[in-house]
Amino acid sequence: MTNLDLYAKAEHLLGIEEATEALYDLYRSELDDKDVKTLLDVGCGRGGFMQRMISDGVKCKGIDLSSVMIEECKEIGLDAECIDVSEVDGTYDAIVSIFDVVNFMDKDSLIKFLDAVATKLNDDGIFIADINTLYGFSDVAEGTMSNDSEKEFLSVDAEFANDELHTTFTLFEKNEDGNYTKYQDTIVQHFHKIKLFQKLSGLKLVDKQTFSLYDTEDKTLLIFKKR
Repeated sequence: MTNLDLYAKAEHLLGIEEATEALYDLYRSELDDKDVKTLLDVGCGRGGFMQRMISDGVKCKGIDLSSVMIEECKEIGLDAECIDVSEVDGTYDAIVSIFDVVNFMDKDSLIKFLDAVATKLNDDGIFIADINTLYGFSDVAEGTMSNDSEKEFLSVDAEFANDELHTTFTLFEKNEDGNYTKYQDTIVQHFHKIKLFQKLSGLKLVDKQTFSLYDTEDKTLLIFKKR
């Protein structure tokens, strides 16, 4: 099991439903006045945002590196693949990466990712992503939490140092025989300064909005146009 698949198994215990819905609303409002007919959701998760955009008449495709997430998308009839953005066919009016997707990449991987995104946009296409601010990492994300259900127990321990957040997920699942299976892995997220996004070859940063998701100014929304 990859660390992203472990995250997928544990997500329902993280208490992020309200934050996810708030982000969906924010992205949807940004796209509302744009002439978007096709959309690619990179890091689509279980497809919640695609479902909203489909209801608005937009043709959507989702990709995610978690096979668990992609299988759940397919089960509800969504067009989704477990592939990298560079492998996507065609181009789109809009591309989105919702909820820290770009923070999971180090600087070199992020530059390659953003270059690939630019090639998948139609002329005058728009790319929207959100990132954690330094405050969001050091004062909001860092720390420990736990949660449980009747058959599961989750412990999360996050430490921020040297512009990296290392989050260790430990999940215990109760088996039919009463014993527990333990899953554990660490996910690394990276803090990126705004200036990195201001000197891209394929994308032009046209707007940035710092906002509060969990706490005061813990997130920044980045809006790009294809150069």
